Amino acid sequence: MSINKRKLTPIILVSIFLFMLGLSFAAVPLYDLFCRVTGFGGTTQNASKKEIPKIVVNQDFKMRFDTNINSTLDWNFTPEIKTLDLKPGEVHTVKFYVENPNTKISSGSASFNVSPAPFGIYLNKIGCFCFEKQTLKAGEKREFVLTFFLDPKVVDDNKTKNVSDVTLSFTFFSSDYFKKEKEV
Repeated sequence: MSINKRKLTPIILVSIFLFMLGLSFAAVPLYDLFCRVTGFGGTTQNASKKEIPKIVVNQDFKMRFDTNINSTLDWNFTPEIKTLDLKPGEVHTVKFYVENPNTKISSGSASFNVSPAPFGIYLNKIGCFCFEKQTLKAGEKREFVLTFFLDPKVVDDNKTKNVSDVTLSFTFFSSDYFKKEKEV
């Protein structure tokens, strides 16, 4: 028994549509997984204290910290230090200061980027305030902490071994979730 072309074509088209629809829902998690595995686009890695390297490579890198606030959020955001000299394998902790100078409570979350992008796979965060909703009361000041290390393998990568300046840039964005909450 054969299926004629008039019946097969709609079945194929519907199957393609459903497959593409499924891919559209899977695209964001798959892209996120791809970025975390490869460090694509400056995506950093998450590490635990157990993964701290046991060696420190005697090669200096200058880490610059850049802080920004999206125009939809009226906060002040500054790093404790603008630059840090570090060696691969050393663990560093840097404080960031955030203030809500307004008369109303507001919330935001920070995203980050590493430049040049190939460094992303070697920058390991042990603790970070990134991607978590932060709520500040009117006039409140808070301190956030980033703890990280640069993987010693960075010196063996042809894309990174001759680069000595790295920029870690944070941007705070207004949280959409705040709009659903009641003001305190």
